[in-house]
Amino acid sequence: MNSNALARAVTRLTGRVWFWPALVTLLVGGWRLSTPQLWRDEISTWTASTRGLGELAQMLQHVDASNGVYYVIMHGWTTVLGDSPVMLRLPSVLAMAGAAAFSALTAERLFRSRAAGVAGGLLLVVLPAADRYAQEARAYALVACAVSAATWLLLRALDRPGFGRWAGYSACMALAGGAHLVSLSTLSGQLPLVLLHLWSTRRAVKLRLLWQYPLAVLAAVLPVVPLIVLGSRQSGRQLGWLAAPGTADLRLFWDVLLSTSTVFHLFLALAALTLLWPGRRLAGVQLLLLAVVPVVVVWAVSQGSTSYFLDRYLLFTLPAWASLAGGGVGALYAAARRLAPVPVCAVLALAVVAVPGWLVLPQQRAIRGAFGHDWHQDYRSAAGLIAAGYRPGDGLVAPYGEQNWTMIGAGVDFYLPDGVRPYPVFLRSSAAEADDLYPVECAVAAQCVGQGGRIWLVTTGEATDPLPALSADKAQALRAHYAPTEVRQVRGLTVTLLTRTG
Repeated sequence: MNSNALARAVTRLTGRVWFWPALVTLLVGGWRLSTPQLWRDEISTWTASTRGLGELAQMLQHVDASNGVYYVIMHGWTTVLGDSPVMLRLPSVLAMAGAAAFSALTAERLFRSRAAGVAGGLLLVVLPAADRYAQEARAYALVACAVSAATWLLLRALDRPGFGRWAGYSACMALAGGAHLVSLSTLSGQLPLVLLHLWSTRRAVKLRLLWQYPLAVLAAVLPVVPLIVLGSRQSGRQLGWLAAPGTADLRLFWDVLLSTSTVFHLFLALAALTLLWPGRRLAGVQLLLLAVVPVVVVWAVSQGSTSYFLDRYLLFTLPAWASLAGGGVGALYAAARRLAPVPVCAVLALAVVAVPGWLVLPQQRAIRGAFGHDWHQDYRSAAGLIAAGYRPGDGLVAPYGEQNWTMIGAGVDFYLPDGVRPYPVFLRSSAAEADDLYPVECAVAAQCVGQGGRIWLVTTGEATDPLPALSADKAQALRAHYAPTEVRQVRGLTVTLLTRTG
């Protein structure tokens, strides 16, 4: 390729409406990607995805089926590229860049405005929730990307139905549902969008849509049905900690999702400008439905025996908000074009996009700190203390049983260097052997102490005497043979070295 052809290719690429939002998201998402230590949910991703496929399939029969597709994807990724914090999180960075790109394409398509498209993509990037989960080894960014892509493909299929567009839509929705089942609630926001389109289109197109759209939805949902069945059986165990949301939770939901009440109201103002601008009302209504209806539906369903109402579970609605607000920026750009040249209008539009970014700078810094994902327990420092004093043959006791959900044992294990592998004390089987996210404890603690000369004990809280934090049988088993010789505290944890007596 000669230099002129290369220059033309670069110009075409940088001229795409999705290019700059995707690039900015990659840069912002990659900034200090490894600094926040992994928290318990990310440790769950690590423990699941680094198993063999057979072991992973067995685990999903018992727990976390709602994340099954994501774990399979991450298994392939980590097998090829490793399981460092950067590699675990990089798929989420790429996925959020894709979500920003599709937000831009959706806004451009609906508002017929490049300014609205670029703004719609960039407005997603400035939101701390989008950037936080772009740096998290969980499925939320992938789901946001899949739903955003499905929205764009649905709009294209509604404008000009075709097998390829419907197949792409079905594939994206199946991916979203397989990666996190709650994302299927976005179908409730898409249905009124389709009905609006049916109301305004020609009779011949209506007849095609009346069978093509249901068929596409069926093709998306059918592959996910086994996960829906498994997920419904597991929901009590996995979601029992979520209380049924009240009306205040619904009213304040978007303040949390969009970071602050001020940012939410700024997005609302841009949305109102979109809805009031001539020729943009129908497009704005469609995006508003996609942003709001799934949240209301999940809130209503959560009034039953199981609640699914959590901001990160509904992160996939953020691209619709960004595209909707991008329409407002596009309206401002169109108004300014009547009074000022293009460069001035572009600067004005970018200034409007930068305002919410400026408002949330403290949050952006906070989520990239060492404890930006979890302020409770410092796995990394606890592992560092153990590694510094480790001797071959040492054992390890971590909170299990009722405290399995803290993932402290697995979290410390992740940060231990190669060659530092204390034997597990009080465990009958590992998590992989139990086909679960969590290991299984011995029924009789005294029978599982082992004969090691030293045991590292990691407990929650910061106490000078850590043994009372254990159950009575474990504390008794340890006191019978060991005594504390060193007690150190890190954030949220106490690391104690026990040495055998007698």
